[in-house]
Amino acid sequence: MTCRTCGTEIAEKALICYRCGRATADPRVAPPVSRRSSAGGQPRLVVLVLLVVVAAAVWWWLQRG
Repeated sequence: MTCRTCGTEIAEKALICYRCGRATADPRVAPPVSRRSSAGGQPRLVVLVLLVVVAAAVWWWLQRG
């Protein structure tokens, strides 16, 4: 069998090419799709920043008096 990517001669039952490391066949099962969007962490970040700002304001107010 010949590797589809680099053309190296490989064994018939090989799962990957020993030279380029690419799979010799397409995957039988599709990889799972992530349910999280790319903006999934933004609300947590906003809450964290607000908490830090409030804590700094309280600390400043207590130090002032």
